[in-house]
Amino acid sequence: MGIRVSPDVYSVILNGLQQNMQTDDQALQQIATGQKLNELSDNPSAAASLVTLRFQNDADTQYLQNISTLTGSMNVADSALSSVVEALTTAQSVGVEGAGGTLNSSNLQALAQQIQGIQQEIMGLANTSYNGEYLFAGTATSTQPYVADSTSSSGITYNGNDNTNSVEISQGQAMPTNLPGSQIFSNSTNNVFQSLQDLYNALTTNGNISGATAEVQSALNYVSQQQTFYGNSVDRLQSAQTFLTQQQTQLTETQSNMLDANMAQTISNITQAQTTQQALLDAGANISQLDLFDYLPTNY
Repeated sequence: MGIRVSPDVYSVILNGLQQNMQTDDQALQQIATGQKLNELSDNPSAAASLVTLRFQNDADTQYLQNISTLTGSMNVADSALSSVVEALTTAQSVGVEGAGGTLNSSNLQALAQQIQGIQQEIMGLANTSYNGEYLFAGTATSTQPYVADSTSSSGITYNGNDNTNSVEISQGQAMPTNLPGSQIFSNSTNNVFQSLQDLYNALTTNGNISGATAEVQSALNYVSQQQTFYGNSVDRLQSAQTFLTQQQTQLTETQSNMLDANMAQTISNITQAQTTQQALLDAGANISQLDLFDYLPTNY
């Protein structure tokens, strides 16, 4: 019976040593960086998934920044309109007092001056700005929307435009960021500044104070309706913020599971690689000491 000695035994051992060294080097790199993926070749599929996850995470961060800025401007606008509603409520009460028929001319003039002060207060609120931009100017955010104008019947002119801005708050979801002052403070049947001017004129001349007061009341109701846009928008922003925050937490956890090395397993891999390496070296050393007679039967 013939004896076969594999001529590739050294190649097998060398290949095993090379593969084992690669495993050992990879494990050492994982310990040094704390990451399972340090090169694209480590796991191309996982690396591609990480790129997608990081892109989504970066997008969510930008959406959250948009929401934060927009929430701030919405809250400021809502607060300004609350003050407008409060001022109009006071104006309506002044009108009711003036329409009572018991006040003399001097008293009516004092009430008229109060209405004029309220009109100036509301004009200031209509010119509210946030981060250097006017909130009620439409898209003309660098233009002061309301200015005093003696040639206007209301005494005030609107210099903004009728347009609205929008911003993306999540993937494929955008929302308007404002209402123009031309929509908030007036429509075809209501005009805040004209109603106040009419009440001022009625008090000054002891004219139709009741009619002017009703006009102010109608303008008050209209502004209150417009204000709901901001309250509803803030609620929507809070919901979007909650969703994005939860999504980012999930994305971070997924990335961590894909990227972070299991140190206990990695150390075990190193130990195993070192054991295997020593066994291969020992096998190589033993083979080098053999000759053909070691393969012959001892009983001959």
